[in-house]
This record gives sequence, C-alpha cells and structure tokens, in this order.
Amino acid sequence: MKNQTWKVYLAWILFTEAVGGLSGWLTREGTKYFNAAVTKPPFSPPGIVFPIVWAALYLLMGVGAARVYLTPGSRARSRSLFLYLLQLTFNFCWSVIFFTVRAYGAAFLWLVVLWFLILSMILSFREVDSLAGNLQIPYLIWVLFAGYLNAGVWALNR
Repeated sequence: MKNQTWKVYLAWILFTEAVGGLSGWLTREGTKYFNAAVTKPPFSPPGIVFPIVWAALYLLMGVGAARVYLTPGSRARSRSLFLYLLQLTFNFCWSVIFFTVRAYGAAFLWLVVLWFLILSMILSFREVDSLAGNLQIPYLIWVLFAGYLNAGVWALNR
C-alpha cells in the first residue's frame, strides 16, 4: 500500500467496527433477553456465532468503503459512500428495533429495506471498484439469512 493508504483502510474499518460495536453495546440487555426467552426458528445458530460473523462482515464493509473512498472523486463515488453510510445507519437501527424495542414485525420490514439498500450499495460500489462491491456479497447473503431468522422469530413469538 502507498505511504498513507493503510491509514484510510484503518479509519474506515475502525469506523465501521465501532458502529457495530456501539450497536452491540446498546442492545446488550435485549440480546440477553433474546437468547434466554425468545423462541427461535430452525437453523438458528448459537448466539456466539453472531458477533464473530458481524465482526468479519464489518471488516469487509470497511475495506470496501476504503477502496471506494480511495478512488478519484466522482458522482458515482459520492453516491456509493452515501449509500454506504445510509445502509450502515439502517443496520445500526435494526438492532435497536429488534433487540431493544422487540418490534419483530417492524424489524423485519426494516430489514427488507436494508437488504435493498445493501444491494444498491453493491451495484454502486461496482461502478467505482468491482472488488469493493464483491466484498459486500457475504453481507447481502447474511442479511437474507437474518431476514429468515427475523421472520421466524416474529412468527413464533406473537
């Protein structure tokens, strides 16, 4: 990497991981309740899987955002970074809606919007840097799986 490029990667990764960490911290009591008292659908992974997967996904998100940020300024770059921040905000809010508010139906609808925002971000990232877009595919797949889990929790805990 160029002399200062690593700092850009580090900044985007730390920022993204911090958003995820703050979300986890704010919803920790709701997560405890969820793990102890909520009926979960089949194929629900053990609770320990979630922070591991999310840390890896936030890393990939941060790397992708850094790659986009490091490209020359353009409308596509600006749109991509806007979509990145928007989907990250939706991601953050979903945890609060799901774990703290326990509004599982609203959380599911929020997650559907998040999924489309992630897809839009991927397509936008690909216009700027194809690898940056492709790095987001595991995130899109995980959120699809999260949608299944969210819908299952909603159906089983009315």
